[in-house]
Amino acid sequence: MFMKNPKPQSSTQTLKKSIAAPRRKPALAKSAYSKAEVEEMFRRFSVQRPEPTTELEYINAFTLLIAVVLSAQATDAGVNKATRKLFQIADTPEKMLALGEDGVREHIKTVNLFRNKAKNVIALCRRMIDEFGGEVPGNREDLMSLPGVGRKTANVMLTTFFGEIALAVDTHIFRIANRIRLAPGKTPDEVEQNLLRTIPKHYLRHAHHWLILHGRYVCKARRPECEHCIIADLCRAPEKTCDIPAPLVELPSQHAPA
Repeated sequence: MFMKNPKPQSSTQTLKKSIAAPRRKPALAKSAYSKAEVEEMFRRFSVQRPEPTTELEYINAFTLLIAVVLSAQATDAGVNKATRKLFQIADTPEKMLALGEDGVREHIKTVNLFRNKAKNVIALCRRMIDEFGGEVPGNREDLMSLPGVGRKTANVMLTTFFGEIALAVDTHIFRIANRIRLAPGKTPDEVEQNLLRTIPKHYLRHAHHWLILHGRYVCKARRPECEHCIIADLCRAPEKTCDIPAPLVELPSQHAPA
C-alpha cells in the first residue's frame, strides 16, 4: 500500500516559518570555575613562568612568521632543526624567494607536509614583497591575507612579536580548554572567544604561552601528569591520574561561572 505524498508547502508558508523561528547563534559555553579560581590559576602560571615565550627559534619578524607557518601539524623542535640553516641564508622574503621552491623544500624536507609548506612560503614571500614592501604586516587582517597564514598563525605573530593581546588556539590550548572545562568550545574560534572572556585581562598578555607550555609538558594528550600540575587542586577535569591534595588557597565553595 502506497502512502500519498504530503501536500507541498507554499513559499509563503515556508517564509512564515522561517520568520517565526529565526536561527539563533549558539550560546557561548560557561567556564566551570569561579572568577577567584581562574584568577588563582593564572596567578600560579605567572609565578611559574613570569616571561613565557615561544619555543620556536627566529631572528626577526619574518623568520618567526615562517617558523609559525611551518609549525602547523609539526613540533617546534622539528621546525627548529629544519630552520637553523635555512634562516642563516634566508632571513628576508627577498632571500627566501631567491632560493626558490625547490631550495626551500630541500631545507624543510624533515617537516611534516613540507611540499605544500614550501609552496606557501614562496607565495607568502611574493605577496609580502608586492603588497607590503617586504615587511611583515602588524595587523590580523593583513597577516591572514598571506598564503598559508590562518587566524592561529596571525594571533601568534600579534602576541609574540607585536606584543598585542591575542589568543592563538592550537591543539594544546584546544585540548586544555575542553579537558579541564576552563573554556569549552566545539571549534578553535569558540574556544578563543570563551578564553578571552574567561581569563582576567591582566593575564591575557601571556595566557597563550602559559597554556601551550602547560599542555606540552604537563597536561599532555595521552596521559596528563597531574602529579606535576600546579593547578591540580583547582582542576575540574573529569579524570585525574593521581590523588589531588586540597586547595592551597581559600576559594569560594560555590562554583559560579566566571
